[in-house]
Order: sequence, then structure tokens, then C-alpha cells
Amino acid sequence: MTGVSVVTWTRACATADLVENRPLGVVVDEVAVCLVRTGGELFAVHDECTHEAVPLSEGEVDDGVIECWRHGSCFDLRTGAVLNLPAIRPVAVYPVREAADDVLVDVHHA
Repeated sequence: MTGVSVVTWTRACATADLVENRPLGVVVDEVAVCLVRTGGELFAVHDECTHEAVPLSEGEVDDGVIECWRHGSCFDLRTGAVLNLPAIRPVAVYPVREAADDVLVDVHHA
């Protein structure tokens, strides 16, 4: 079948490694990923602010939003949308799920 998208799940970390509202930076298939558990949901975004090459995993999380510590740009964890300047481009969002005791991410379908 052509045009069928296959999800490629790769283990990112153990579920026990995630703490509510505390971002975790990991590398999945050579891609920097920021994982966040907040409000009972799990999110995975590219671990780099689109304004400057700063890891988002070093930022703060509040109400489904991650803030870059360097200049204060905020991104929606669900959509990757940039919510304020100085960033003007969204951050990539990756499919993420839990399976048994593992967090799985697909960095090939951003």
C-alpha cells in the first residue's frame, strides 16, 4: 500500500523517569526530545527552542505550556504552537505513548 504512514515507536525512557510538570530531555534515534507529563497527559516536543538553540527541557511547565528559560518564549505542548515572542516558529511535536513501564516516541512523524 502506498501512502500509508507507519508509526515507528522507540523507547525514550522508563515511565518512572517522568515527574509531573518537570521536563525531561532525552535523545531518541539521534533526535533531541523533551518529554513532559502534566495534567495527566504525556507530551513530546523537539528539545530546542525555535528562537535560539536552547533546550526546552531546561524550562518551566505550566498548564500545558512549556517556557524557554532563556528569553521566555512559550510553546503549546499539544500543538507546538508558539505563544509569544521572541520565537516566531512552532516547535515540532512527536507522537508519544506509554506501554507497560516505558515511554515510546515516534520522532519520524513530527
